Amino acid sequence: MQSIKRFIPASFVILWATGFIGARYAMPWAEPFTFLAIRFVIAAILFAGLTVLFGSRRATREEAVYATVAGVLMHGIYLGAVFWAIHRGMPAGLSALIVGLQPLITAVLAGKFLGEAILPRHWAGLAVGLLGVVIVLWPKLGTMGGGVTPATLTASLVSVLGMSAGTIWQKRYASGGDLVSATMWQYIGGSAVMILGSLAFETRTITVNGELIFAMTWLVLVLSIGAIFLLMVMIRDGEMSKVASLFYLVPAVTAIIAWVLFNEQLNLLQIAGMAIATLGVALATARSKAIPVKV
Repeated sequence: MQSIKRFIPASFVILWATGFIGARYAMPWAEPFTFLAIRFVIAAILFAGLTVLFGSRRATREEAVYATVAGVLMHGIYLGAVFWAIHRGMPAGLSALIVGLQPLITAVLAGKFLGEAILPRHWAGLAVGLLGVVIVLWPKLGTMGGGVTPATLTASLVSVLGMSAGTIWQKRYASGGDLVSATMWQYIGGSAVMILGSLAFETRTITVNGELIFAMTWLVLVLSIGAIFLLMVMIRDGEMSKVASLFYLVPAVTAIIAWVLFNEQLNLLQIAGMAIATLGVALATARSKAIPVKV
């Protein structure tokens, strides 16, 4: 089991980075809240089936409430705000850069609410990682366009705060129960937020075609089930500041995937940024003899 767990961080980063594929294909054909509402409902139904298949322990009322709140923050607010901002014209590169603040914010919250001690070496790693993210995304920041508005910037910041608060909440209150049952309740919470957003702000118009079906299938199976389940395992077993630092690697892996699949630009400066981001994550996740780390 321990040998398998060693592959979880790398697997999570790769799966999480593929999320841009689904977003790229889906957004022209569905409004963001409507699309996410459907995605989360499907994921909740699939996880309900998995609880039966695996014989998972049913969540207590308290565990269900805690997991639902985590879902509101991590899925509803985080993804809802990101998709809304990009749908309104926020450049994906700038959105990713703002989301790149998440590890630093999470580290601060982890110190305050979880009592995690962050050594100077780990703070240096977080700072180096952010620098690497900036370098990787720098070529994409030149085309700002008209989508950078106070509303889209605010939405991007809200998404970061939602994800940071959600992971801290998950670690503090919602990591003790069955992961499959808890994740089902997370998607119920995320679904509720997106359904309300869709009813209040959107026309719920959908164009069903091959791209939309592919995007929905990919995001549900690969992201909502695969990547999120790995994230829940890491939150349960590790320190939040170190888990959050893995998000620094996502823009680099995303850039490589975009280069392979869509022939997007990948220059030497970006490759250097990838190396710097990797160094930052190595520093931020380095173990200290003075502070035991759960594995």
